[in-house]
Amino acid sequence: MTDIHIGFDPDAKPEELNRIRFRATLDRLIRSANPIDMLVLSGDLTDRGDRDSFEKTAALLRACPFPIYPMVGNHDTREELLNAFPGTPTQGGFIHYAVEQEGLRIILLDTLEPGRHGGAFCTRRRDWLAAELAAHPDTPTLIFMHHPPVVSGIGWMDPGADESWMLNFGDAVAGHSQILAIHCGHLHRPIHTTFNGIPLSVTPSVAPLVAMDLRPIDPENPDGRDLITTEPASYAIHRWANGSLLTHYEMVEDWQVLASYTPQLQGMIREMFSERE
Repeated sequence: MTDIHIGFDPDAKPEELNRIRFRATLDRLIRSANPIDMLVLSGDLTDRGDRDSFEKTAALLRACPFPIYPMVGNHDTREELLNAFPGTPTQGGFIHYAVEQEGLRIILLDTLEPGRHGGAFCTRRRDWLAAELAAHPDTPTLIFMHHPPVVSGIGWMDPGADESWMLNFGDAVAGHSQILAIHCGHLHRPIHTTFNGIPLSVTPSVAPLVAMDLRPIDPENPDGRDLITTEPASYAIHRWANGSLLTHYEMVEDWQVLASYTPQLQGMIREMFSERE
């Protein structure tokens, strides 16, 4: 999950919209029939980085029966994230770390620069990531980072085409063929592309989504375009099985079930299995 933004409207009654959306998304995940081994929260857990918002976020996450791996986004603060999630690893002042499970190495990066909306990836973080990748050249690896190092076309959310932090990240991942994919947040929309030949995807937000508008935007001309919408909250499930990584996305909204696996449909299921070679 990414971009939860608890605390955007902390005084809302009876409860702020972002917290309602987060609660519904967590409930969907916990009650899902899908087995969940861990939950990565890839940044912007809060909207203002304050203690109260982090404590509210952590309180809702206590219902999760699986490990939680939080990351910082540009709306967060490292200090309050570590206060709410005190077991989170740090190194050299950055909240970046790696976990490994069932032959998959997961690297969680820190792209925060306080006071800046866009991404950051200094030479210290570059060198740390390069060393992590060099130390495990044969282990399939998935990288999570809050800021996508790409230009999406949503002009008011995008970085410049060749910002130094993106070049630093490119230097760190160059030549490391064990990287299966890069997954990001920040843009509040589902996006798929590549970065230096590596598959890169953006998971849609739990908080309200950014409007889909690829027209150029002029910071000197407020043209009335939509910026934020109430499209449904979303999350991603990354399935690692038999040495293969695949990502599913689900929107959190009510729907009707039109078919269930009953004896009436057992014949169809059997027929599908019989066609496998």
